[in-house]
Amino acid sequence: MEDYRISLGETRYRPGKVVCIGRNYAKHARELGNAIPTQPMVFMKPASSLIASGSDVVIHPMTNDVHHEVELVCLIGRRGKNIAQSDALSYIEGYAVGLDMTARDLQVQAKEKGHPWAVAKGFDTFAPLGPFVDRASISDPQDLTLHLTINGEVRQSGHTSDMIFPVAELISWCSGLFTLEPGDLLFTGTPEGVGPVHAGDRLKAEINGLPVLEVGVQQG
Repeated sequence: MEDYRISLGETRYRPGKVVCIGRNYAKHARELGNAIPTQPMVFMKPASSLIASGSDVVIHPMTNDVHHEVELVCLIGRRGKNIAQSDALSYIEGYAVGLDMTARDLQVQAKEKGHPWAVAKGFDTFAPLGPFVDRASISDPQDLTLHLTINGEVRQSGHTSDMIFPVAELISWCSGLFTLEPGDLLFTGTPEGVGPVHAGDRLKAEINGLPVLEVGVQQG
């Protein structure tokens, strides 16, 4: 996926860091038996995991339990370090629907051993991403509804107002850890209802005001 580019209007971005937030919806944390975090839980995906709408998620032979996680994704448009929450949303260039595909079995094994989640989260095709819209199209990122269907059946439904850490706080927090740069992506967490996908499934992820993200699933 080295030639993957993000388009927004006439601007094209080469993806930089793919920053992800775990357990940012309380009900999702609880459904997996996890504690509610007291600060944002940050992990990363490689840019090589990104695919566009209309592509297929490929289940790697190492896993037998791949889960869907629908998320609001922010595209960073300018460089920033130690960004104030009050100014954080101005660093966003656009918004899109994303899927944080997760090899749950490998993630569970990693947790038990105290290992990072990089393998469980980072396989090629494990970060489907829909088309971006300009930030001006979204007046409030904390007033959006998320839906995911598989083969026409609703599997996830949530609202960004239920985020433990809202988008502005996430940007401020992450910029205190490492400099954010144009082309960086922020996956903001998933609501409850995560579950497995199988070869042949068709996934449709939606957030009001954003282009739909649709992908298939195939066995690798």
